[in-house]
Amino acid sequence: MTLAITDLSRDRRIEDPTNLWIIHPAARRLLPWFLARGISANAVSVGGLALGTVAALAYAQWKIWPFALAGLLLSVGWLIADGLDGMIARATGTASPLGRVLDGLCDHGVFILIYVSLALSIGTVEGWALAVAAGVAHMVQSNLYESERARFHRRCKAVAMITLPVPSRNPFIRLYDFGWGMLDRIAARFDDVMQHHPAPADLAATYGALAAKPMRLMSLLSANVRVYAIFLACLIGNPRLFWWFELVPLNIILILGLFQHRIVENRLGTVSMDHYSQIEGSKK
Repeated sequence: MTLAITDLSRDRRIEDPTNLWIIHPAARRLLPWFLARGISANAVSVGGLALGTVAALAYAQWKIWPFALAGLLLSVGWLIADGLDGMIARATGTASPLGRVLDGLCDHGVFILIYVSLALSIGTVEGWALAVAAGVAHMVQSNLYESERARFHRRCKAVAMITLPVPSRNPFIRLYDFGWGMLDRIAARFDDVMQHHPAPADLAATYGALAAKPMRLMSLLSANVRVYAIFLACLIGNPRLFWWFELVPLNIILILGLFQHRIVENRLGTVSMDHYSQIEGSKK
């Protein structure tokens, strides 16, 4: 089978290692087969949700290690499907607001099912409280991380202006887009600097080199890390460890990553504006 072209929409500097060496190569190998049969990106998203559902059922028996292992393998299958749907959408030019939201809902849906499955298996009020708290933290972390990652990729291509989603009348899609783009509005100052910079490509290269560090830190917020952490917690014999991992270390990583990214923006924005002012002043 001929391999598909490497996905250039992702910057390798900030990708999770398992994405680079396992998940994305597997998705690229599957891509020609799915394209040849006309299988849509949305169908793959729903198929990924089905894999995640079966993974949740397997984790309901996490005390028996083969079931926990099955949950891990099925979750990895979902990760592959999650990468494949985007590749299909880009290859066929079929990306849409509905597809974007469906992909996000399937992603959150898989983890909701797994969290509920684990909470049911524990069967205590404390377990449910941890599951709900971790689930809320997960949604906030994922949305902010994906927003930061999209912003990083856009700026590294010297695209300064925020690419607004296609307007939709669907209130759920509008709410999803509002939450997803929340940080874009906060970080708009640097986008304005890049837009008016005399050499945006140079600024983009400098930004990419400096911002890669906080983005690598925030890659620990990816779905991959959660998939492996869930399996390890079940293998150890206490799924609660995963929820505490979600609530404490991952929240700290999110705060540090956002803070470091804003420092990079402010530093480059200030230097660039001073340099631009000097150039303008010399022209007078």
